[in-house]
Amino acid sequence: MRELSRKSVVTCMHPTPSTESIPHPMNARERQLAHDPIRKLIIQYSVPAIIGMLVNAFYNVVDRFWIGQLHNTAALSGIGLTLPMSNILLGFMLMISVGSTATISLKLGARKHKDAEMVLANALTLSLIVGTSLSLIGLLWLEPMLKTFGASLDTLPYAVNYLRIILYGNVFNTIGFALNSSIRGAGNPKRSASTQLLGAGLNMVLDPLFILGFGWGVEGAAWATIISQFISMLWVVSYFAGKTSHLKLHPSKMPLQLTAVRQILAIGVSPLAMQISFSFVAVLANRMLRSYGGDPAIGAMTIVTSIAILFQMPLFGINQGVQPILGYNYGAKAYARVRETWQQAIIIATSITVFGTIVVMSMPGALIRLFSSDPQVIEIGTFALRAYLLMLPFLGFQFISTIYFQSIGHARIAMFSSLMRQVIFLIPLYLILPRFWGLKGVWLASPIADLVAVIVTSVLIILELKRLKRLEREFIESSAPIPATPPDK
Repeated sequence: MRELSRKSVVTCMHPTPSTESIPHPMNARERQLAHDPIRKLIIQYSVPAIIGMLVNAFYNVVDRFWIGQLHNTAALSGIGLTLPMSNILLGFMLMISVGSTATISLKLGARKHKDAEMVLANALTLSLIVGTSLSLIGLLWLEPMLKTFGASLDTLPYAVNYLRIILYGNVFNTIGFALNSSIRGAGNPKRSASTQLLGAGLNMVLDPLFILGFGWGVEGAAWATIISQFISMLWVVSYFAGKTSHLKLHPSKMPLQLTAVRQILAIGVSPLAMQISFSFVAVLANRMLRSYGGDPAIGAMTIVTSIAILFQMPLFGINQGVQPILGYNYGAKAYARVRETWQQAIIIATSITVFGTIVVMSMPGALIRLFSSDPQVIEIGTFALRAYLLMLPFLGFQFISTIYFQSIGHARIAMFSSLMRQVIFLIPLYLILPRFWGLKGVWLASPIADLVAVIVTSVLIILELKRLKRLEREFIESSAPIPATPPDK
């Protein structure tokens, strides 16, 4: 009688699942995320992303290189003045791409395939709405906005001509960027990287043709960029419409669903806030540079940020590579694999940043001369490059820790980690240091802000790793089998 009673209790606690509650079976890519060695997974996912991000960085770097061949400092500075708006556009792209990719990874880890497809379709709808809206707003307020960013009478025409065309194609870039990230989150990093290679490769071919060959100048650079982005968008959409994707774009799921949108925005608001803060900081920096060094200093900053992008993009590539690994395994409650992913990613990222630091510190002048022959720009840029990237060896830790919080759905901590450098630390430093050190104070503000941000992030990540160990212990204890009841005597 006692044995019968126990069987009844067990049945009540673990009812036979209905067909609707049975989780979606794992596909081959999900089994990789769940069981393959972590270092192998990071390399498998990150290397294509690093290559793609490096090549993708050439969208801006190649534009600036070929514009530099016009030997026109005003044109080069004009392109640099579009950086705040570019950061805003990128912020909304990241909001959708990071938010949807992290949510898709978490859904797949929890074996909720239909929910993941709902998030994917809503990401496409958000991309259409956001991309079109930002273009219209930007075009309406183009000149006043660029004057606010610090444009002078000499640089304004170049900035207007370049940014107007970029805004024409913004919706293509938003769709392609957001959905390409979802390809990686669904477990196909190679296809995601091929999209970036396609777009950036085409841009590198079209830039010299349009800028110098056709004599279109800065407008040629902009047309090369949006044509490349349009082709990339078509390539991305074709993937989800094809047979190789396990996730499908269903038109019936495109109407916005409050739950899906809320999940995307909860995670995506952190990178959006970060990029908007980048824009605000860039405006403040341009104003300080113009006050203490004029257009040559703004031109130097344009070059410095272009070089910095080349060394930071591998970090973004690692972030993109580890995000689905972190998200999937956290959703599956495989906390030991989550912790190991963070540790291995830090080691790889730091190796890259140390190498980048050696290159920058040993040959700053040669790197600046690749973009400009103006003696004043070279002199300012040589010191600026070394100062701006002084904390580069520690940025790998900062980047990986921030993406960790984003990947596991801790949006508030991720936002704080992203914003503390740009808003809490860097803005006051831009306002204070130039009063004492002039133009050098502008350059030194960035590494000092990086140093303080790394210290604070270290505290946050130590607390988080302790929490992760506690969750792992509790999960193991809760999963322990029920001891067998001794037979009645």
